[in-house]
Amino acid sequence: MSSDPSPARAGGPVRITAMTGTHAEGVLEVYAAGIASGHATFTASPPSWSEFDVGHRSDLRLVALGDDDEVLGWVAVAAVSSRPVYAGVVEESVYVAPRAARRGVGAALLGALVAAAPTAGVWTLQAGVFPENAGSLALHAACEFRVVGRRERLGLMTHGPLAGTWRDVLLLERRLGG
Repeated sequence: MSSDPSPARAGGPVRITAMTGTHAEGVLEVYAAGIASGHATFTASPPSWSEFDVGHRSDLRLVALGDDDEVLGWVAVAAVSSRPVYAGVVEESVYVAPRAARRGVGAALLGALVAAAPTAGVWTLQAGVFPENAGSLALHAACEFRVVGRRERLGLMTHGPLAGTWRDVLLLERRLGG
């Protein structure tokens, strides 16, 4: 799965392509930057590549590459349940490198995921986003996700600037059919 380069606002073209092991270092670097922000995940450190690989569907993992093949961002999905009735419902994660913020990278990644997901048998994309993550909320809204609920004090932050703080998580959803 590869797409034509899309113009990125203020920074050159971005190419969306399937994520492979050759992107591992860049993917985990972008993930680490998101973790360090304190507003991306409860996870305290990036997994190994093998853990990441096992935890995400291989058919719906995409990277955004700059003109030098540098990883500018990624999107991947994981099953929400092992029950067959939920086979078409996945949780997506999208991360953009700080140096690529506000260049349309996240929108290009989510757009490519939305386009590819139905062919892969997915009818619902969902995401959990901290209410304070205004950038992610705006990105998801622009990609037609809607807030379907708020999970209050869902988890205790163990790292970063908000360590020791109970965090709410908004549940976002994008229906694709079904």
